[in-house]
Amino acid sequence: MVGELERPLVSNDVDLAQDQSNDLTRNYDLDGECHLNAALLRPPRTQGLVHKQRLSSASRRLALGDSVVGDVSDPLDGILVGQTLKRRVVTEHLVELQTHGRPENQSQNLRFGTENDRPQESVPNTDAISDQRSCLSLQVVSGPSCGLHCSVLSTSTARLPLTLGRVPPSYLLLKDYEVSGKHAMITWNLNKLRWELVDMGSLNGTLLNSRPIHHPDPGSRLWGDPVELASGDTITVGTTSNIYVHISSHNERLVPFGVGITSDPMSLRRGGKKLPMEDVCYYHWPLPGINQFGVFGICDGHGGVGAAKSASKILPEMVATILTDSVKRERVVSEQDASDVLRDAFSQTEASMNNYYEGCTATLLLVWADADENFFAQCANVGDSACFINMDGKQIKMTEDHKVTSCSERLRIEGIGEPLKDGETRLCGLNLARMLGDKFVKQQDSRFSSEPYISQVVHLKKSSGAFALLASDGLWDVVSFKKAIQLVVQARERHSTETENLAEKIAEVMLNEARTQRTKDNTSIIFIDFDSSSTVSSCKVRP
Repeated sequence: MVGELERPLVSNDVDLAQDQSNDLTRNYDLDGECHLNAALLRPPRTQGLVHKQRLSSASRRLALGDSVVGDVSDPLDGILVGQTLKRRVVTEHLVELQTHGRPENQSQNLRFGTENDRPQESVPNTDAISDQRSCLSLQVVSGPSCGLHCSVLSTSTARLPLTLGRVPPSYLLLKDYEVSGKHAMITWNLNKLRWELVDMGSLNGTLLNSRPIHHPDPGSRLWGDPVELASGDTITVGTTSNIYVHISSHNERLVPFGVGITSDPMSLRRGGKKLPMEDVCYYHWPLPGINQFGVFGICDGHGGVGAAKSASKILPEMVATILTDSVKRERVVSEQDASDVLRDAFSQTEASMNNYYEGCTATLLLVWADADENFFAQCANVGDSACFINMDGKQIKMTEDHKVTSCSERLRIEGIGEPLKDGETRLCGLNLARMLGDKFVKQQDSRFSSEPYISQVVHLKKSSGAFALLASDGLWDVVSFKKAIQLVVQARERHSTETENLAEKIAEVMLNEARTQRTKDNTSIIFIDFDSSSTVSSCKVRP
């Protein structure tokens, strides 16, 4: 008997209209989601794909919330809530692939270096294998779980193979009733040094760039043959769930502390209303050409994600550019203060942005090391994405809240001669008084500002149990600093015997707490554990 997790919830066929939507091969322009690479989240080219005309049939849409699950022909008798909808897979009507050639090697020039998107087919010697790491990133770009994403390294054996499915323990959990419990699997082929995708005998099949890769007889529940994944591919499971693939292959650096980064649009937390993802979080360790410096940041957009994308790209670039000046860099190390660097970086970022009707918060934590390998941290921010450091049990707040209602902002606004009226909680409809972007409202009201708050410098002592937590207001709306510290301490104790991915696990604990407390806003989290080290990608941007 098929296992409960692999067995579909309904076995009878439900005829779907043959007039399938072009959603299967739709272009998803996510350019800019990862600003290190202009092509990181760019959809694959559709040249060479010829769609056959389908016959129309009377059908009606069965939708869950805002997401269309499938075209189900009448009658609907016998269909129960919670069942997996089976669509008839007619491969000859899906898509005809005239050409599907991909270059064996692709390279992309980065502002922060060069990555080879695709490893060589040849097998290197065993010594080279240990140094060759590949990072696979998956982003759900459409469907009920749109906005969900995950990343995994080829060396993370505890997390591989990676399963895509509707129920736990699938690593990428898709809340889509056309997706099987265990739908597809991604593995790292150590012999060929490449990522491979295989359909696990799913009911509704799997497409790669609109090309079926499942067994020719989906009803047989037999697995398909493994196919190679390349950066830019689109995986389709069900009808509406499209997953974008990015692969970076490079020798990675040992980051001297643990880093966990995660986010969730919390799409269905506001009375069923689907929230767009407007947060962007990122880190770079080390900055290119500046080995002892790194940055960690979160930008929370409003009015759209455009300003957050721009700021998360430009701000770390400005910091890196300023620190390439050896005089300024040595001054930071000798004086143990980067206030001028952070202030100039924010000013130059604001001047470079061209976002008139979109804005964003910006919180950036700069970490550097001296010659004796002592670490220091300093933060700058505008908006309400907060950061704090905990060291020796002492909580150190690294940011300032720039909501219109905060005392510091009311005093600042009063100081420029235009005090807020009693009960006034917004300026031009915005609840923030400081942000990047929003050029139009800044022209209308001089009380807006992009001047960052600069924190004190914190010397991160060794063996102090120090950690830093950065998060957008989706977390802080429902979790206090004190509660966050308790969660970190509990998570450390619970996973005290584990060393791999501890920081990632703690970041997920925070995100799950925000879900439990039913936050109503996008939530992004970066957790930095200065008490441990981890081999992770030297740079990451996550939308």
